[in-house]
Amino acid sequence: MDRAKTAGARRGYVYLHSAVDGFSRLAYTEALDDEKGSTAAGFLARARVWFAAHGITHIHRVVTDNGSCYRSADFARVIATTASRHQHTRPYTPRHNGKVERYNRILAEELLYARPYANEADRSAAIEVWNIHYNYHRPHSAANGQPPATRLKAGVTNVQPSYN
Repeated sequence: MDRAKTAGARRGYVYLHSAVDGFSRLAYTEALDDEKGSTAAGFLARARVWFAAHGITHIHRVVTDNGSCYRSADFARVIATTASRHQHTRPYTPRHNGKVERYNRILAEELLYARPYANEADRSAAIEVWNIHYNYHRPHSAANGQPPATRLKAGVTNVQPSYN
């Protein structure tokens, strides 16, 4: 088997790529097949479009871990088009990327391990629904007990209300 063709992907795994806005704590997550540089670059490009639709038009800084996908030329090209500063965390120091690490913990506790899923398609669909809940309905301490979307200047009006 050619290692170059399988680099960044393992059979049976799905990789969650997440971005969190530092001010509002608005979060965007995609379940992708690998951790290749081109995949991470595509994720960042789609995340920029998603954040722009929510009024976040300039990304000042992108903080990532030291994974090879974030050190790739593809990812560097996307960073260059954003006029952003790319900052890597120190190895084995997750607190430097604390907002995303905390978001990942909440995602795991409240969704990923909260119930079994029949397949990855069901889990991916649940992630999309949960992200709407997280961004628009779930109280967040950094937003004074309000959902992250309340801290946005531009409102998004196509979100259904949550009736718990």
